[in-house]
Amino acid sequence: MTAMRPDALPYLGYGLGLRVEYYEALLASPPQVQWLEVVSENYMVDGGLPLTWLERFRERFPLVMHGVSMSIGSTDPLDQDYLARLAALAQRIEPAWVSDHLCWTGVQGVNLHDLMPLPYTEEALDHVVSRVKHVQDVLKRRILLENVSSYVSFAQSQLTEWEFIAEVAERSDCLILLDINNVHVSATNHGFSSSDYLRGIPVSRVQQFHLAGYEQGERLIIDTHDAPVSNAVWALYVEAVRRFGRVSTMIERDDHFPPWADLLAELDHARALAEPLLRDAA
Repeated sequence: MTAMRPDALPYLGYGLGLRVEYYEALLASPPQVQWLEVVSENYMVDGGLPLTWLERFRERFPLVMHGVSMSIGSTDPLDQDYLARLAALAQRIEPAWVSDHLCWTGVQGVNLHDLMPLPYTEEALDHVVSRVKHVQDVLKRRILLENVSSYVSFAQSQLTEWEFIAEVAERSDCLILLDINNVHVSATNHGFSSSDYLRGIPVSRVQQFHLAGYEQGERLIIDTHDAPVSNAVWALYVEAVRRFGRVSTMIERDDHFPPWADLLAELDHARALAEPLLRDAA
């Protein structure tokens, strides 16, 4: 595949995940919502109401596509029908970019409906890189891969998580969707430094940030997307802005949906934290 410039994709500003609960509010076009992230699988259909809604939002907002089922790390063959439908949706709505997760979601044809971590080995690295290159050839575009939250680790791992992600990006020429909440969750659960993680990610590869909330369990913290962004994640976001600069940022909320005004206030808080730092760095 012909190498693409890491900085070829646009900066979109501050956005939200498109969720049914906020359809009507979003159509009122609040100025602080500058773009929307859509879950790819919700719209990989031939027609009907989902696509009708999506076309309405496409008229008002820049869109990006975010998938949960590519299973880029699985040992199963890549699902060519899935990739064809993903490519068709991308051609239809012309998103600014397409992303998925650096994980596996199933094996032997069984979808676990969860984002499972990988062993960070050279063998896994070679496997993932070859699959990312194939996906990018099919889609005819660079993709973004997101770091997932994790609750177990593999004794076989030879690399840190951030070394693995950085190598995947460099060798496959893909970009990174850096989930700030997931960095904090995994760092807390596994006892590594979130600051070391950020320093290990190449600046030129980071195209998007995710912000979200988590649940405090008895022994672990769980990435749930059903709570406000925590103070610890806001602090890490500030650190990320200082390192990576102006990166398109969005808040994910998938359950326990707050009043619309509260969600907008969180988005405004992200902007209020980042913009002074970015002005000072200019």
